[in-house]
Amino acid sequence: MESASQGPLSDSMTDVPVDNAAASARTSAPEGLTLAEEEELRSELAKVEEEIGTLRQVLAAKERHCGELKRKLGLTPLDGLKQNLSKSWHDVQVSNAYVKTSEKLGEWNEKVTQSDLYLSASNTLEDWNEKLTQSEAYKKTQETLSQAGQKTSAALSNVGSVISRKLGDMSSYSIRHSISMPAMRNSATFKSFEDRVGTIKSRVVGSRENSTDGLHSPPGAGDKPPQDSAPF
Repeated sequence: MESASQGPLSDSMTDVPVDNAAASARTSAPEGLTLAEEEELRSELAKVEEEIGTLRQVLAAKERHCGELKRKLGLTPLDGLKQNLSKSWHDVQVSNAYVKTSEKLGEWNEKVTQSDLYLSASNTLEDWNEKLTQSEAYKKTQETLSQAGQKTSAALSNVGSVISRKLGDMSSYSIRHSISMPAMRNSATFKSFEDRVGTIKSRVVGSRENSTDGLHSPPGAGDKPPQDSAPF
């Protein structure tokens, strides 16, 4: 049974063809290189990759050290961004592409400004401007605006004068009033009027007192003393 079970497997294994070309490609060197040259290049590639890893570690350490120095100096990431942008813009300005582009733009500008089309358009605009400023409608509009400005200035000036005059009248009236009151009180007419008012006031007060006494004390009450009733 074992021979019967192993028979088909052994037959299938013997039937699978062996890829000799792939095996030879793995072992043989690339086209145009010998095995020794391939080994040398692989060794050099390994060294370069190792150096790249070392440089990355050194760069990371340098970046950490740079960050610590900036932190001690009080520099923020925004300051670093500004510095980088300024440096990048300076690099762009001094680059050959930027210089060549600036020169090209200058040449194009000179050609455009010296072209017949540009000169004709400029002259046409100047003519239109001159005709507009010399037209009757423009002159009337300018005169109307000038008159309106003058009238507005005159109205504002008149309002200011009226307000100043009113304030002056009020201040002079208050001064005259404060000056005339003591003189009026010291005059003979004012004193005579004050005496008359005082006399009338005293008479009115006296009459009120007399009428009040008459109401509270009946006539004859003071002359006849009250009689005591005799007991029965």
